[in-house]
Amino acid sequence: TQTSHTAKTVGRKSLCILNNQRVSGAENMKIILVFLFIAPLALSARAEKDYSSFDSAAPPETKSRFAMLDDVRILANGLLQLGHGLKDFVHKTKGQMNDIFQKLYIFDRSFYELSQQTSEIKEEEEQLRQTTARLQINNEEIKNLSQEMNSKIEDLIQNKIQLQEKVWGLEDKVTKLAIIQPSAQETKEISSLKAFVEQQDNHIKQLLKIVEDQHVQLDRQHNQIMELEDKLNHIELQELTENSFTGEQTEPEAISFPVRNTTAVTYKSDGAVPDCTALYNSGTQSSGVYTIKPNGSEPFDVYCEAKFGTSWTVIQNRVDGSLDFNQTWDAYTNGFGDLNEEFWLGLNKTYSITKQGDYILRIELQDWKENKRYIEYAFNLGGPETDYTLQLSRISGSIPNALPEQTELRFSTADHDVDIINDFNCPENYLGGWWHSECEETNLNGKYVAPRSKGRLDRRKGLYWKPKKGRYYLLKSTKIMIHPTDLKSFD
Repeated sequence: TQTSHTAKTVGRKSLCILNNQRVSGAENMKIILVFLFIAPLALSARAEKDYSSFDSAAPPETKSRFAMLDDVRILANGLLQLGHGLKDFVHKTKGQMNDIFQKLYIFDRSFYELSQQTSEIKEEEEQLRQTTARLQINNEEIKNLSQEMNSKIEDLIQNKIQLQEKVWGLEDKVTKLAIIQPSAQETKEISSLKAFVEQQDNHIKQLLKIVEDQHVQLDRQHNQIMELEDKLNHIELQELTENSFTGEQTEPEAISFPVRNTTAVTYKSDGAVPDCTALYNSGTQSSGVYTIKPNGSEPFDVYCEAKFGTSWTVIQNRVDGSLDFNQTWDAYTNGFGDLNEEFWLGLNKTYSITKQGDYILRIELQDWKENKRYIEYAFNLGGPETDYTLQLSRISGSIPNALPEQTELRFSTADHDVDIINDFNCPENYLGGWWHSECEETNLNGKYVAPRSKGRLDRRKGLYWKPKKGRYYLLKSTKIMIHPTDLKSFD
């Protein structure tokens, strides 16, 4: 009974404490722990009491039963109140924690904004500091400029005062001169000044005379230069005459042969002929453009020239300079120009013809006095892997040889120069692709230059035939042809 009373007392105190809203959360937690600790003890004590009463002979069974129910109800009520108190405590604690978190969030946000504002204030402070430093420097410069300006203004004021004094003095002198005649001393000074002015005037006249003399001398020198130019033009005319084929062996007479059409006409052969000579032998004996098909090659057009009872395949023709021969390597490989006018057949096409057998190379030249000469070579033309190397051996001709014999001459252009002698690019300087040898003057693909149209240096870039020991032959037209070596003698 004492234990039950103790439990009841504790329960009532716990309820009172829980109902009191002024008690702090820490104290409530302490009371709850004490109750949870004491309640099991009270229940165990009550159980032992009940068992001891059960053994005794007294009939307190009913009384003990009612006492236990009462205790349980009290305990249950206490536990219920305790649960409500705990629930309220939890809700209250949760609300307090939410308030604390909200305040912490507001504090963090305020702290972040404050940090940003602090950073901005620091940046503005730094900019303000830099601006202040620049303003101080500018202020210093302005101060120095102001001091200099003040000094200059003071100097100007002093100069102004001095000028005013001089003007006033001059005004006084003019006034005196207007009132009285000049003195002898002043007259003497005026005379000396007048003599000095006259002396200077004479000196200027002498300078003008010297300038006029120099101008006359320059005119005389100009006239002399004009006379020298006339003499030079006369010398060029004489040089042109000397560079003609006059005195050389004349062109042999061509053997007569039937010609149906001497104009340039394009034909299509029925069969696949290897060159113009085969076409001529098949019965087509007119000069013109025809289609041939060398062995192992695709068909292509060539110009066939009927000459000396046969037909020659023309690989180059120049007559008036209408075509620029300063072309690239690809152009010289594939060919360019009009077969009816000026053209270059192409190294690849020429090689496809000559690799069929032995051929003769014939070069025909004509100077500006309409004199014609020729030269013939036995030759061998290499393929693209050798840069179309040319080897020559003179057979006959009416002009001295100007191309090295028994020498491998590699074809080159400005963009494909295989042999640069002494750092001197021959195709670039002679303006055309050719089989160059030590950058000699002979270049039948060079720049076409008419007489007296350019200076001496430009004419050296023109069409020339220059033997190793001999003079230059200035050319008007050139033609290069090939023919199989089975040609009968016709020279």
